[in-house]
Amino acid sequence: MTASPVQPASLPLLAGHASLDEPLAWRAGQALSRQRFLQDVHRLAPLLPQGGPVLPMTADRYQFALALGAAMARGQAALMPPNHTPDTVRRLQALFPSAYVLGDAAQPQLALPTLPYPPLDAEAGAPAPMVMVPASHEAAQVLTSGSTGEPMPHGKRWGQLVVNIEAEAQRISETLGRADLRGVTIVGTVPAHHMYGFESTVLIAMLGGAAFAAERPFYARDIARVLGSVPRPRVLVTTPLHLKTLLDDGVAMPQVDLVISATAALSPQLAARAEAALGAPLMEIYGCTEAGQVATRLTTQAPEWRTYSGLVLSGDGEQSWVSGGHVPEPTRLADILEVLEPTRFRLLGRSNDLVNVAGKRSSLAHLNHHLNSIEGVRDGAFWLPPDGGGEAVVRLVALVVAPGLDRQAVLAALRERVDAAFLPRRILKVDSLPRDPTGKLPSGRLAELATRLLAESGHD
Repeated sequence: MTASPVQPASLPLLAGHASLDEPLAWRAGQALSRQRFLQDVHRLAPLLPQGGPVLPMTADRYQFALALGAAMARGQAALMPPNHTPDTVRRLQALFPSAYVLGDAAQPQLALPTLPYPPLDAEAGAPAPMVMVPASHEAAQVLTSGSTGEPMPHGKRWGQLVVNIEAEAQRISETLGRADLRGVTIVGTVPAHHMYGFESTVLIAMLGGAAFAAERPFYARDIARVLGSVPRPRVLVTTPLHLKTLLDDGVAMPQVDLVISATAALSPQLAARAEAALGAPLMEIYGCTEAGQVATRLTTQAPEWRTYSGLVLSGDGEQSWVSGGHVPEPTRLADILEVLEPTRFRLLGRSNDLVNVAGKRSSLAHLNHHLNSIEGVRDGAFWLPPDGGGEAVVRLVALVVAPGLDRQAVLAALRERVDAAFLPRRILKVDSLPRDPTGKLPSGRLAELATRLLAESGHD
């Protein structure tokens, strides 16, 4: 096991190789310097309520970073749930009774006390001192939903986040052929409150020396507009779903220097298509909420993943663990990995993703990949009924967004791609799948939709 680096007791809020005069963010084409950010943090921190943690509810990436920085200056943490629905906020109140919301506007319907971001003076003023944060400080509570649907908190200490982002910055710089990330601008389609967006758009600027666009564009024309508003080199941080939508729209994009994708494994075909269309290499990040970022791969070059500096893997074919670097204790990974070396592996599928039909095994991720590779399928997912649908032999169900294809065309295309045992008994045509803002498809939402459609359609 690789020893974790020895850290000082306190670490700066802003790091990397950038000076305080350089941008931390760009908003509508205007630079917001790192010094300006420190000034805003010092102005906002005294206005925050006692207690905490803070729940930032904003689409503006700069305001999210500001809430995080001001909260840490007050010794508080930031809450990062998977969504901001009133039900989620109500559940957070039970877990964190002293939590409060800092939002784009007051939202009185929420269970938690709310206050809007105050207007901040844009004048430069006196230089603000660097905020020093204890390495042991719990900077964020990342929340995921377990099988019960209740939020499951995972605390992230500042020192561990610093080591993680240093490793990510090193890997991105290496891929770009640069010594560091000074002058690099990040444009993200993922929200800042998602772990991937938090690390790869917000922290990579605060701790890695890059800058980020404050906007979170979703539609292709908006992505093109935001990319065009920031200087090169530009890095587009996105997801497989967002990337596929972007490419399908066919909108001309400004020059991109690197595309980063995460949240689900990307097919080599889509990666090659993205590189051809955007004129930039594509790098995938593999990680999880428990361990943070673990590894990357250049998808069109090789199927193997390479761990970040300091991280090592161990496993027995069924279970895998990661340790070292920013992961001080061995942490089990939810995926099935083929560990080739302690720092190199292949991703085979999720341990809770395997299906067994007539003695044959496959993963839902593998089947979904083939479903979404069918020309004319905009989105799709396989679903396994919990009781096999009342049949002696389990039969899968497929939900498909494919306006120009009928069920028989989808089934015929699947026959060419997957074993007959995994062909779906029913194909349900839908207008859209209930994905979250990062493109992930929560199993509970998929099951609810499939169950309702099956009940409405009968044995279709």
